[in-house]
Amino acid sequence: MNKPLKHPETQCIHAGDTVDPLTGAVMPAIYPSSTYKQEAFGVWGDYAYSRNGNPTRAALERCVAELEGGTKALAFASGMAASSAVLELLPAGSHVVASRGMYGGSFRLFNRVKRHSQALLTDFVDCSDLPAVEAAIKPETKVLWLESPVNPTLQIVDIEALAAIGHKHDVLVVVDNTFATPLGQQPLLLGADIVMHSCTKWMGGHSDTLGGMLVVKDAELGNELQSVSNATGGVLSPFESYLLLRGIKTLALRLKQHETNCFALARWLEQQPRVKQVRYPGLESHPQHELAKRQMKHFGAVITILLDGTEDDVATLFNALNVFIIAEGLGGVESMIGHPPTMSHNSMLPEEREFLGIPDNMIRLSPGIENAADLIADLEQAFARI
Repeated sequence: MNKPLKHPETQCIHAGDTVDPLTGAVMPAIYPSSTYKQEAFGVWGDYAYSRNGNPTRAALERCVAELEGGTKALAFASGMAASSAVLELLPAGSHVVASRGMYGGSFRLFNRVKRHSQALLTDFVDCSDLPAVEAAIKPETKVLWLESPVNPTLQIVDIEALAAIGHKHDVLVVVDNTFATPLGQQPLLLGADIVMHSCTKWMGGHSDTLGGMLVVKDAELGNELQSVSNATGGVLSPFESYLLLRGIKTLALRLKQHETNCFALARWLEQQPRVKQVRYPGLESHPQHELAKRQMKHFGAVITILLDGTEDDVATLFNALNVFIIAEGLGGVESMIGHPPTMSHNSMLPEEREFLGIPDNMIRLSPGIENAADLIADLEQAFARI
């Protein structure tokens, strides 16, 4: 493309010039080759070995880099592999400040795996409290790791203000943008240094692929991450790259239906006597609604509720559902429902979940693209059982 595209529906189709240059195929070919022929001794082409670079993966990376407003993107085998690659940049004994209430897998990576393998120390802070974030930064702090919206509490944090705090102290600012997607917000344009995605969710969108992505605006930082990716080898396969590219083509259209359903369900849930609290950034009742309006183009596609009941009531509700699927996942075309304390955050100790604001009566809904009336009817008959 000669100039950036402005409209997300068009961007999702054309970003990254992914038409196959050899044949003109509108979808890039899947190149399963692990190695590539050199033209002559010492003469290297664009590709040498698939761990370092692959044409299908490169097409996906160009696409996501453009969607995020970055200069370079790197695709990994999962969101956790992408997150781990960022932490590999840090010297042993480094300190990290991270969003309180973050995704359970990220918490496990920071607080257990990297704590032991790299002596990495992490302080989990309420990142809506800007003075608290600044106070948590130490001389050895290397990364400020943000989620917005936070999983599963759906807290929104001020990325621009936090990026300014991080850079004031020469700290790398990383934003997990999974819940917003590149169409919901672009953290690089708000001052972040690295954006991370679990592409398994809305970017893939069909519950059929794993993938992670890092996007940067600084070319030198991108080269450092490329070296880590090549050395550690957690790269995305050609077939998974193809599936993610196919999913991104319909991302803008799917998000519109996801968001429409979220508003319908969230407003209905607010009226239910067995629901103590509904959290959705698009609702005026959300404590950071005004920030969400300023920072986000879309409000995301997750609703979190606190049930007026016990874990047994949660189980009864879940087992009565017919359309919603009980699943760990998020972001698929099918509606899913999960219980963070026993699912996405089950590796945490009870006191850790309490600290992060994840009580036993918390339920997370990922409305799909079905008809909202059918989703409400399914929830209504399930609520009648408890």
